[in-house]
Amino acid sequence: MSAEDLEQYETDMELSLYREYRDVVGQFAYVVETERRFYLCNAVDLQVRNPDGDMYFEVRMSDAWVWDMYRPARFVKNVRVVTFKDVNVEELDKPDLQLPDAIE
Repeated sequence: MSAEDLEQYETDMELSLYREYRDVVGQFAYVVETERRFYLCNAVDLQVRNPDGDMYFEVRMSDAWVWDMYRPARFVKNVRVVTFKDVNVEELDKPDLQLPDAIE
């Protein structure tokens, strides 16, 4: 496999992942971003821990989807992340009325 083939494969995988994200994002209430992963989920609990002066974050999510093109199954029932890095949690906006796509 040449370098161009590998690059094309990764580009195709990223495009496929983006399309999957676009199709599922409406099913979730929160976006959670850590230093390693990007998640969509319907429940999130963020706890700041400081046991011995070393602060870290513990994030628990349920009913989640993981942005990871190398992961064979992106839907996860429960996720627990422990990190010393920043964690970003955003609630997704749910429009009151959603029109169906036009049928061609």
